[in-house]
Amino acid sequence: MTGRSWRDPSKYIQKIHVDASCVDDPYTREILERANLPWDVVNEGEQPVLLDRPYPESMTEGKRHLYLTRNRGHFFKPCPATREYRCCDYHVLNTGMNCPMDCVYCILQAYLNNPWLSFYVNVDDLLSEIGNVLRTNPDTRYRIGTGEFTDSLAIDRLTRLSTYLVPYMAKQENAMLELKTKSAVIENLEHLEHRGRTVISWSLNSSQALQQEELRVANLEERLAAAAQCARWGYRLGFHFDPIIEHEGWQEGYRATIEALYRTVPAEAIVWISMGALRYLPKLKDIGMHRFPGTTMYFQEFVEGLDGKSRYFRHSRTKLYSSIYQMLKRHAADSTCIYFCMESDEIWREVMGYIPEEKGGVPALLERAFFEGIGNR
Repeated sequence: MTGRSWRDPSKYIQKIHVDASCVDDPYTREILERANLPWDVVNEGEQPVLLDRPYPESMTEGKRHLYLTRNRGHFFKPCPATREYRCCDYHVLNTGMNCPMDCVYCILQAYLNNPWLSFYVNVDDLLSEIGNVLRTNPDTRYRIGTGEFTDSLAIDRLTRLSTYLVPYMAKQENAMLELKTKSAVIENLEHLEHRGRTVISWSLNSSQALQQEELRVANLEERLAAAAQCARWGYRLGFHFDPIIEHEGWQEGYRATIEALYRTVPAEAIVWISMGALRYLPKLKDIGMHRFPGTTMYFQEFVEGLDGKSRYFRHSRTKLYSSIYQMLKRHAADSTCIYFCMESDEIWREVMGYIPEEKGGVPALLERAFFEGIGNR
């Protein structure tokens, strides 16, 4: 892959804005000193930045601005899934909103109403909330991720949030953490005490989809090299083929990515791999085509799914999944859980030969893959 490397997309950020209530917070001061960028104070009732164009046209420029503020609501919530498709009972840790990368298919374009990046500096409140939930429910196992509303590591060079979360989660017996990214920002992970309770995950795709539909992201080689390094540091890994995008030459494209994955990363280090075909809220198509006029992603045939999102027709999804699943199974360790994100029982049966309930459900599949493999770490 040619062109400028965006292994660390935080370099796209040009200015920081600080909520007045956070200016004297020691963590805020650490971030400002580390970033060494121009910054200003945002008083109550003001917006962090005023841009020339309305949202969502302002997103490209807005991603150059980082807003340090407090989360005054809950940090910890169940994943906003839908009842119509099989969910994995993930729990989301909301550490901020938006990221400096720009993907054509990013649902946040249709979900957010502000173009800038937000990061919540009240980390003590975040850890306290997690702790309260875990202590109150000691018999429940929690899989927790920070990658729902932002990328888990894209701005970790500035925030060093991983140095708070990973050691904290290492001490929790009924939970694990997943840090999901399209970056290659792993430097802060090297010397952390993790006890195998943090999974570092990467979104993967075919090279054509990566180049055409993802901007300011680490390329495939950078992501896989970072994953291999994390494996050497003792972390277990996850990979997410989501969204799988149908395009000319997709079979060869995904085959090349999967072969590169297993050439670079030890199969036994991979705890799970998810698959999810392209799906999107109807208004995302107009936003995506307006912001990225060169995209061809939306030119396929789609049908409205049970959750109101546009999806490939079932026969197209089955063809995509069956091909990629067989490629993965040729290389995957027996201990790796390969699963669907938000798919129907019919698709599970047709592609994998069983439905999740026959093996205890999707959450049980993932819990066994993680907790049974944790050993005596």
